[in-house]
Amino acid sequence: MSDHKRKASPPPSTAVALAKRARASSPPANQIAISSGADASKALLRSVPRTSGLDAPIVSLAGAHGAEVLSCRFDPTGQNIAACSADRSLSLWRTYSPTTNYGHITSLHKGAILDLQWSLCAPLIYTVSADKTVHYTDVTTGLRARKLRGHRGVINAVDRVLAGGTELLATASDDGSVKVWEGGMEGEKHPVVDLAVGCPVTAVCWGADGNTVYAGALDNEIHVFDIRKSARVYTLQGHTDTPTSLALSPSGHFLLSPSLASTVLIHDVRPFSPSPTRVHRTLLGAPAGFESTLFRGAWSRDDAGARVAVGGADRTVTVWEAESGRVLYKLPGHKGTVTCVDFHPKEPIVLTGSKDATLLLGELDPGVRLVSADRH
Repeated sequence: MSDHKRKASPPPSTAVALAKRARASSPPANQIAISSGADASKALLRSVPRTSGLDAPIVSLAGAHGAEVLSCRFDPTGQNIAACSADRSLSLWRTYSPTTNYGHITSLHKGAILDLQWSLCAPLIYTVSADKTVHYTDVTTGLRARKLRGHRGVINAVDRVLAGGTELLATASDDGSVKVWEGGMEGEKHPVVDLAVGCPVTAVCWGADGNTVYAGALDNEIHVFDIRKSARVYTLQGHTDTPTSLALSPSGHFLLSPSLASTVLIHDVRPFSPSPTRVHRTLLGAPAGFESTLFRGAWSRDDAGARVAVGGADRTVTVWEAESGRVLYKLPGHKGTVTCVDFHPKEPIVLTGSKDATLLLGELDPGVRLVSADRH
């Protein structure tokens, strides 16, 4: 028995010594995993510099509307978003995480809601519609606070301004007029000023002084009114087709106006313009298509109006440098014509709405080289 003892096992080889596996750590928040297969462990990690407080560089807001989005805007704080649609509903969203649809007000109007504005001094949203009415909606309750009648045609656009402590609305209609109303909860239910343009009005915008109203009309001109005199003082020309919207630069010196001719003009509206035509820049790159869409453009606000943006029938948003007219971005993502654009008031974030019934939030790179925008 002693001759057949079991031999001792050989000592473990150092070549196959066990090593403790390091615990996997989650990737940083500014990294994106890019993988063509199901195995996420083989994904390529790409660092993306973040420029805003959004959860991701692009955020989709979908599911609220069943028809095209016609207008979308940030509230004055940038914390909330409102959008209106041809389905006659108004949706409310949070800008930052969690980006939820916390309000959906249906059947607010009897027709498509064509434009909206957040109040500057009260928890209200002003909406205008194809049903010829103006509604004030209380965002704290979701209930209609006021309903104003006065126009005899479709109301295409609305804008508001604070003038002498009073909020004023201007509404543009197919009945050939611009009407001025008192905002807030205590104003009159009839217009305080009635401005006759003489042909259907597609766009309206207040001047920085609260006394000037700009009205884009079917005659391809922008009519400039002084509401103190209830009179037209001059017109801005240059378009070869109908202006679709108007937006004033943060400084109040320049006016952005897209048109159905696929051209976007920036007008110099300072009291003494160096240009006799007052056309400061002509921007190209955003096709209007053939659907006669009222495209709503916007100025950036986090950089004093260095950029402007307009949607197009090519399903993209074109962002230009306002001073040079150079195209900075062609932003894809939508599956239909991009109808409306707005910029966040404090961060480089652009909001877009489309005929595909969705909204997109996207952050821009503020490091893109820009010419000084002090004049805007």
